[in-house]
Amino acid sequence: MKPLALGLSFGIVWGSVLFVTTWLCCFTGYEKLLLDVLASSIYPGYSISPLGSVLGFVYGFIDLTIMGTLVGWIYNKSVRHDEIAK
Repeated sequence: MKPLALGLSFGIVWGSVLFVTTWLCCFTGYEKLLLDVLASSIYPGYSISPLGSVLGFVYGFIDLTIMGTLVGWIYNKSVRHDEIAK
């Protein structure tokens, strides 16, 4: 598995989810409580606004790219360790 590819795919998906959800919330109020409580507390400067959607994409992309890359790296280390032990 390529850890960076996994991280980038996670980052693109999570950033896009935050972007689209923020725009939906701007126009319909959809998931307002979730975005107010969760995203605003995790990502400094994030707000439910057009600028906030861009900021949410950037934060989400960076956040899950790092986490996905770490998960892929840890997975690769554990698989290689198991193969060597056999």
